[in-house]
Amino acid sequence: MAVETFFNLPSIRACIFDMDGLLINSEDIITLSINQLLEKYERPPLTRSIRTRLMGIPNSTNGDLFHNWATLPISREQFARESASQMRHNFSSCEPLPGAVKLLENLSHARNASGDIIRLALAPGTKTRSYQLKTSRPETERLLGFFPPDRRVLGDDPRVRGRGKPAPDIYLVALQSLNSTLDQGEKDIRPDECLVFEDSVVGVEAARRAGMRVIWVPHPDVVAEYQGKERGVLAEGIEIAEAGDDRQLGSIDDTWAESMPTLETFDYGRYGITVLP
Repeated sequence: MAVETFFNLPSIRACIFDMDGLLINSEDIITLSINQLLEKYERPPLTRSIRTRLMGIPNSTNGDLFHNWATLPISREQFARESASQMRHNFSSCEPLPGAVKLLENLSHARNASGDIIRLALAPGTKTRSYQLKTSRPETERLLGFFPPDRRVLGDDPRVRGRGKPAPDIYLVALQSLNSTLDQGEKDIRPDECLVFEDSVVGVEAARRAGMRVIWVPHPDVVAEYQGKERGVLAEGIEIAEAGDDRQLGSIDDTWAESMPTLETFDYGRYGITVLP
């Protein structure tokens, strides 16, 4: 029998995680790489406004927003090649963010209000090669060890069909991967039984479009940029990129989403989750 918790919502049966800027510091590494190239071509560093609008969007520095702002003296194709090389060089320094390992460790042996285990999946927008580079250090390898390989859905997974966040596809595919591993006779996990952890604005929108609940853990630059707009981000998203999806979003203060400053501050009891010794 299902147990309802936290404003009469169903028990959490699964937690799905973004990666970049949430579990590891790769967003800061990306910014470093881009700024190194901007400096090479005597352009100013990324502004907070531009940076926050690029976060979470696949291939964002190949688009009009970045290039119309940067006005670089080289072609987009050359910049793409050089930035990919710079990022490959820097990604080996990615490391876990505060609270990431402890949260995953706790959830991996926790129970929900119904006494069920909490299943974990990973759904970052990053592509396979970048993923491998970002997770090459022992610390990040250990972090990703909490997610079985068949529950890791990357941005170039063919099931996502190239529809990156804010489209909901990657989270819906992650849910499919979880349901495919359930024991015989166990009911499928529903979207409203999933709790998504995200750092980007487009990621929050993707999770909401998937019909899932969301914990938003924004980067300090995002916090500053969206000050006063937080309730809108949590409910309806902010139009940064075209979602290509007409699924219903939420409404202001509908209790399906909340923000917190770091993963260290997650309130297990609020979601009816008990961490076993």
